[in-house]
Amino acid sequence: MKSTMLGCSLVLSVQAFYSANDDVVELNPSNFNREVIQSDSLWLVEFYAPWCGHCQSLTPEWKKAATALKGIVKIGAVDADQHKSMGGQYGVRGFPTIKVFGANKNKPEDYQGGRSSQAIVDGAMNALRSLVKDRLSGKSGSSGYSNSGGGSKEDVVELTDDNFDKMVLEGNDVWLVEFFAPWCGHCKNLEPEWAAAATAVKEQTKGKVRLGAVDATVHQAVSSRYGIRGFPTIKIFRKGEEPEDYQGGRSRGDIIERALDLFSDNSAPPELLEILSEDILKKTCEDSQLCVIGFLPHILDTGASGRNGYLEVMINMAEKYKKKMWGWMWAEAGVQRELEAALGIGGFGYPAMAAINTRKMKFALLKGSFSDAGIHEFLRELSVGRGSTSTLGGGVMPKIAAAEPWDGKDGQLPVEEEYDLSDVDLDDDFDKDEL
Repeated sequence: MKSTMLGCSLVLSVQAFYSANDDVVELNPSNFNREVIQSDSLWLVEFYAPWCGHCQSLTPEWKKAATALKGIVKIGAVDADQHKSMGGQYGVRGFPTIKVFGANKNKPEDYQGGRSSQAIVDGAMNALRSLVKDRLSGKSGSSGYSNSGGGSKEDVVELTDDNFDKMVLEGNDVWLVEFFAPWCGHCKNLEPEWAAAATAVKEQTKGKVRLGAVDATVHQAVSSRYGIRGFPTIKIFRKGEEPEDYQGGRSRGDIIERALDLFSDNSAPPELLEILSEDILKKTCEDSQLCVIGFLPHILDTGASGRNGYLEVMINMAEKYKKKMWGWMWAEAGVQRELEAALGIGGFGYPAMAAINTRKMKFALLKGSFSDAGIHEFLRELSVGRGSTSTLGGGVMPKIAAAEPWDGKDGQLPVEEEYDLSDVDLDDDFDKDEL
């Protein structure tokens, strides 16, 4: 341990929190399926980042809990900063996040208890009692293909000589296709990982990236067309392009990460919507884990060119962060007064920006500049769990006012009513001697 704070931070940045001497199992994409998913044991898994102060504080308590629960409940930890695909697979948005992998390993539950070793042990024992109770009542909690690795075979599309061209080559989706042989041992090892990845990718890309499989011993025409010589062989197909060899790892985490990269590369950025009604805000936020909203100055203050400049900044950021699948919206200053009041926007002036998680009713405000660099730093901090957040006033979304869409033009000052003063006798109102 270094004696200075700087030395401490450097050590933490390059070393994992846990070692082989601890009772905490260090998990990664290579061993997660074997240790957790295929296990009959109850697992509590911490997803952490080495730079996270709260994670550093949790470490000694996590170790104590692991020792106390040894042989009863398994305690694991994932460096989600290093293994981002694993954090993404389980919806990890901040650190530390603790998940309980019980009867149904496909759907871990969020741990909601305290962060002391005693609270962790109590939470683990409560989860264990529930697991035992379910088993006594005959509830396994698992479904589909989970016993083989956490996915469903139904999400892997069976491709043949007859349907390959229509589904893969003529469709608009991106495909990862496995060419396998039933007798191949490596193919059998890949099967549960492929199925689990297919389920996760289907959900996270809304079916825009698909995983398929070709039995190359049966469908030899399509297999020979692509020069398949060994098994399993995985190829990537994008419409209008030559197929490329998949070069990544064979764990579900590796496959999911590559699929999400392909989705990001081939998807259009989310649409930037003007908030004109409650339906627009509600649908955009419900469909997204995070809603990013810009509050732009009045059109009379900026004109069309100034406003378009701000909108261009937001569009650039939506493109940069499109992999996150966030919602992006904007409103003119003063139009959505109740929303601004709930977010405390008025104190920062315009333009302003807020990021809202409507599921947790939390929000964060942009404190830096309304620019590519300023917004990028703001969103980057939020995406890794560092941003400062507050609870939305009242725990509910404020009322949204109906508004007319911006017509893309410069604003016009309101026309003032003209008065005819020709019939007014000023002599009756003023003393001429005073003029």
